[in-house]
Amino acid sequence: MSPLVRRRASRRAVRRLSSGLASILKATAQFGEAASRQGQKTLREARKTVKPPREPAPGRAPGRFVEIDGLRVHYIARGRGRPVVLIHGNGTMAEDFAISGLLDQLAERYRVIAIDRPGFGHTERPRHRIWTAAAQARLVERVLDQLNVRNPVILGHSWGTIVSLALATRAGRDLRGLVLLSGFYYPARRADVAMITPLAIPGVGDAVRSLMPSTIGHLLAPHVFRHVFKPQAVPARFKARFPVGISVHPTQARASAEDTATMNAAVALLQDHYADLRLPVAILSGDADAVVDPAEQSQRLHGAVAGSTLTILPGQGHMIHYAARAKIGRAVDAVMAARAKSLHWL
Repeated sequence: MSPLVRRRASRRAVRRLSSGLASILKATAQFGEAASRQGQKTLREARKTVKPPREPAPGRAPGRFVEIDGLRVHYIARGRGRPVVLIHGNGTMAEDFAISGLLDQLAERYRVIAIDRPGFGHTERPRHRIWTAAAQARLVERVLDQLNVRNPVILGHSWGTIVSLALATRAGRDLRGLVLLSGFYYPARRADVAMITPLAIPGVGDAVRSLMPSTIGHLLAPHVFRHVFKPQAVPARFKARFPVGISVHPTQARASAEDTATMNAAVALLQDHYADLRLPVAILSGDADAVVDPAEQSQRLHGAVAGSTLTILPGQGHMIHYAARAKIGRAVDAVMAARAKSLHWL
């Protein structure tokens, strides 16, 4: 083939490639415009029927702060006596324990401290650190040391149970016992993990969150709340007081995505240590939990932890700290009264 023919063929190939790229870009633009128009239409229709709830200003913190290596950690403290530390789940914050009434109930006889985990509520989540469950447990440990908390009962809910167990398996940490609510303890196939993992990737997740108006988060929040509370109705006090604006803020959305994406890895690292636990452990779960399978998680943990107690609550969903406060209070009392030395380990 002569040089002239090769040059002409090359020019034709470039023109065809350019034409094809132009067609793809045009089609993509048209699809984007159509999707945008449909999204705006859906959003306008949703706004007519759903009004975002009013809430306190995001900067108004209900508790206090302690600084750990330059990181401001928010906590709520009430009551006096022997210490009980509350660690919340994913997507929520320490204030959830106050709204449920559990914090005040326990504060009638204990010193209760509810801590905002990194990125949730009013606690920061610096990007230069990878916030694994072990890293969050170390932070909780530092907070407790600074607040002069010794030998506490640790109560964790949902993702907070992972941090609780990470804290319990750390060498040298003296705990009185654990109360674990609606927990996740073993790796499992979960659709939410597969769906949200891309949002945990630095840059990618930030770009997606920056394109999503805060109104969308407000509109989706009621659906999420109904799911985590079902089969119970979402309590009126939760609707009135829960700070939705903080829970859908990009910082907390990033924290939720990262914790969801790493939960299987976190429990995979912990599960071989469950049999070595030598402290009182109370496990509570609702048999109608739509978020975590109690048979796959709580019952299995009970079989692995010698001396543990298991309470399955009939008809209860994931948010048992709202509907079963009395039973949770009795579980805390039992763990507080138990002595590890008096338990018989297998």
